[in-house]
Amino acid sequence: MTLKERILLKLIDWLAGKPRPELLTGSRNEANRDEWIIQKLQKIPPKTRILDVGAGELPYKKYCTHLNYVAQDFGKFMPNTVAIQPDKWKYGNLDIISDITQIPSEDASFEVILCTEVLEHLPQPIDAIREFSRLLCPKGILLLTAPFSSNVHFAPYHFASGFSRFFYETHLPEYQLQIKELTPNGNLFEHLAQELEQSRVFAEKYTDMPFSIFERRSTAVVLQRLAQLAQQDTGSFEVNCFGWFVEAQKTI
Repeated sequence: MTLKERILLKLIDWLAGKPRPELLTGSRNEANRDEWIIQKLQKIPPKTRILDVGAGELPYKKYCTHLNYVAQDFGKFMPNTVAIQPDKWKYGNLDIISDITQIPSEDASFEVILCTEVLEHLPQPIDAIREFSRLLCPKGILLLTAPFSSNVHFAPYHFASGFSRFFYETHLPEYQLQIKELTPNGNLFEHLAQELEQSRVFAEKYTDMPFSIFERRSTAVVLQRLAQLAQQDTGSFEVNCFGWFVEAQKTI
């Protein structure tokens, strides 16, 4: 993209005003998830022993200062150029480095397990759920999030595009995990907006046909329409959404 085109794009953004709701519509995926997780963590009683599985860079550790926090990850991911990857990546100070399906802790040794955006990176996610059940004490809580429809990321450790509500409703009870909350993150129109906005990035990454000024503005018009549809939505999450927020309790 030429300097002239970049200046024109900045001008379009300025004329459209800030913030631009048509762009915000598809950008709430991570923010929604963070808000849900932080709210749940803040409600956990002090000194509760919590295991953050697949903790990575420990983004939620700072919200667990009142808890007995333990971080686990397999610790093998390295940034690369395949598909969508973080520009920089550095694991936090992990307490346990192990396979998520074979965590070296005793049965019923945690009161809470946090697992966020990890299941899609596991060859056998159901084995991880079995391990969570083993590690949770009776009446212990599992806080779980995963995408419903995601592009490849953190390659080569990406084995599923996502999970529907029916995955959780089927497999969690099999391992004595009773679902207490099952909340969609976003809806169909917000998910479409996210993918449409990302199409600009992919056009530049995978083709020699970056969006023109006209195409950029046309995309913004479609995003605005998706924003309106999202606001009037009455349940399109049944078809598609960013993902699901799950709270489950160990029954025995």
